[in-house]
Amino acid sequence: EEVRMHVWLTDKRSSGKIVFLQLRDGTAFFQGIVRKNDVSEEVFEAAKGLRQEASFYLTGTIHEDARSHFGYEIQISDLEVVSNNEGYPITNKEHGIDFLLDHRHLWLRSRRPFAIMQIRNRIFKATVDFFENEGFVKFDAPLLMHSAPEGTTELFHIDYFDHDAYLSQSGQLYGEVGAEAFGKIFTFGPTFRAEASKTRRHLTEFWMMEPEMAWMHQDESLDLQERFLSYVVGQVLEHCEYELSILGRDVDKLRPAAEGNYTRLSYDDAVKMLQEAGKDFKWGDDFGAPDEAFLSEQFDRPFFIVNYPVAIKPFYMKKNPENPLTYLCADVEAPEGYGEIMGG
Repeated sequence: EEVRMHVWLTDKRSSGKIVFLQLRDGTAFFQGIVRKNDVSEEVFEAAKGLRQEASFYLTGTIHEDARSHFGYEIQISDLEVVSNNEGYPITNKEHGIDFLLDHRHLWLRSRRPFAIMQIRNRIFKATVDFFENEGFVKFDAPLLMHSAPEGTTELFHIDYFDHDAYLSQSGQLYGEVGAEAFGKIFTFGPTFRAEASKTRRHLTEFWMMEPEMAWMHQDESLDLQERFLSYVVGQVLEHCEYELSILGRDVDKLRPAAEGNYTRLSYDDAVKMLQEAGKDFKWGDDFGAPDEAFLSEQFDRPFFIVNYPVAIKPFYMKKNPENPLTYLCADVEAPEGYGEIMGG
């Protein structure tokens, strides 16, 4: 079939009478071929003269090609240059992370950040779809707050018309108000933590999803969390196969998470597992990153750790009627050493 597309050039190479163009259109990366004998001299010279990130229209015919990850490529018959850029800074060589972050608005065009953002977009859609299908109301909490939800001082301060205000650390307290009005709500938006840390576990700005449910007990909450996480991973596996392949992600390690059946491990049993493995850990300690990594290596899918000691959790949690030294609470730990990804 003959098609007309608008594209950008990511790379090119020529071999005498053939020019191979590596292209992107915002949805994927693919190859177009310009053969000298099949086009006018003007078109062939224009193809040879294209520079990285040139933008142009092309007309061509789709052909099967088993070497392509799609199974197809485009035999180009005509092209119309819109802009032939010069001096694009991100070339096909190794660049340091500082350089890429300084040029992040351009780095988004590269394969890895492209794949990450597409997967993030699918996670966002899956999250909203899931909670809407479960009867939740999307509830927007303010981003400017007068105090910290959990009493911490690690907040970004703002002079708000001669009053003190802070960037939101959590929408939780507002979500609780919403749940008492609507029964089930979820907030989903940017949150901020003013911790001068530089690890993958400490981000100063990130998007957090926080549901609040009235009339729901712990087992029902754990069921909901499991359904949510398995649904999101399932949607990514179904719709983002191409993007996962760009990242080199082993999808076989993701599939168990989409199947559900998550283990519910008590805090007591988690302590025993660490002690039996020779770890220096005693009842009442909070799990550090090495502890979480060890526990997560024992499972092929996410799992819950439930009912932590009162001393290491926030004041607002509900006491465990079967053991007043613990709260009714749970964290979801991800396998492969990633650690905690949800808390409730």
